[in-house]
Amino acid sequence: MTGETGWPVELSGVVESVVATLGPNDRWNVAALGLHAGDPVTARTYGRTRTRRNFRERDGGVVQFTRDPVAFVDAALAVHEVDEPVLDSADAWVEVEAERVGSDREGDTEIVTWELRPTDSGVERRVVPTTNRGFYAVVEATVAASRLDVPGYDRGTLLDRLAYFETVVETAGGERERAAFDRIDELVDAEW
Repeated sequence: MTGETGWPVELSGVVESVVATLGPNDRWNVAALGLHAGDPVTARTYGRTRTRRNFRERDGGVVQFTRDPVAFVDAALAVHEVDEPVLDSADAWVEVEAERVGSDREGDTEIVTWELRPTDSGVERRVVPTTNRGFYAVVEATVAASRLDVPGYDRGTLLDRLAYFETVVETAGGERERAAFDRIDELVDAEW
């Protein structure tokens, strides 16, 4: 294993990942999940999400690391369910137990903090990392888009961010990043 105890990758700061959690329909719900590095690694769920429900009812899930921006957009902004917990685009994965360790409120939104403890992991592909500004613009765009209808966030500011990230994708992204931004346009009902 590399990095944090039992994690297949080294974590520092907040690492964006995708998590699959088993729902009551026996399908895996795929969602974006920010991992806060530390011992133990923690994550937060905002509001009454499927991830929160499934962590509570199933005590865990499968965290994945993917470089596919379209997979990330679907996880962050769509209701995305699959039959198997590990996505084809996952470079590495880790099965985790999730334990609720705290909660807070931001306005009407409950924020639950979970400790994530690895129980199994795998590396699907070893890759040489590259830095594609378009990919990171897609990730930041999903954060802005997910907050458009959240009280306490200024919609105009978020729309300005989306417009900026779209220009970054147009100038610095590749084919998959442009496809991911097209998917954001499909999923988000907003003009920027």
